[in-house]
Amino acid sequence: MIKSYRDLIVWQKGMALTLEIQRAAVSIPANIAEGHSRGSRGDYRRHVSVARGSLAEMETHLELTRLLGLVPEDVTAVAESLANEVGRMLSALLRSLEQPSRSDRRAPSSPAP
Repeated sequence: MIKSYRDLIVWQKGMALTLEIQRAAVSIPANIAEGHSRGSRGDYRRHVSVARGSLAEMETHLELTRLLGLVPEDVTAVAESLANEVGRMLSALLRSLEQPSRSDRRAPSSPAP
């Protein structure tokens, strides 16, 4: 017997979906922070790449919420716009991490005579 909106399966599934989006969204800054703190350029690149994957996961959840009609399109549009901006920034950060570091670009020292 339905006594509350909380008893509705659609509400319960909406809540579960929200938690999934939140998990993916939280993973983005968490991986950036972890990678930056590792002290290794390779680890940083890997974690930024994972963050980009989490962004794609979150975008997929947003698309599903829109297609299922769980969230109004204007709400998902705002989130998708922000996701696009974060995606561009993550790609730029990843590109910059793929460039040789300044210490790698120094000219080799001349051999001693």
